[in-house]
Amino acid sequence: MRVSAFNEIAEAFITIVHSEVWCNIATTDTQNRPRSRVLHPIWENHAEGTVGWVTTGRNTVKATHLAHNPNVSVCYMKDPLKPVYIDCLAEWVDVPEEKQRILDLFLTVPPPLGYDPRKFLWFADNAESGLLKLTPWRIELADLFGETQVWQASS
Repeated sequence: MRVSAFNEIAEAFITIVHSEVWCNIATTDTQNRPRSRVLHPIWENHAEGTVGWVTTGRNTVKATHLAHNPNVSVCYMKDPLKPVYIDCLAEWVDVPEEKQRILDLFLTVPPPLGYDPRKFLWFADNAESGLLKLTPWRIELADLFGETQVWQASS
């Protein structure tokens, strides 16, 4: 079932992704081959949709892939009968105040969703640390035996 507004699935979306915490994110390499890895985003809902935030290194294979193609595919699958698929545009955010805001968010949200990214050499004023913003253009709350809900951003 298609939903016309993100707010129709917003609460269910956040409940699932924040309880599952870890997800698989696939990028495309420079030869257009997929590559997956496990990451730990925090999502923020707002009126128009949702935004995911990932703290990660700037000098990584992932960064090379995103320079080639900034589109990513995200999958949460704690319950294989009810996976969540999120197709997003990924972009680096280099604004120090925004990096600090997201660091503070990770530090203040209770575990297991929240954690201290500084333990992994990530901190707001380090040029090697990166902040990825994931902006979904399609979200699917799948249900193998029920009703799948799909939201897509307007073009």
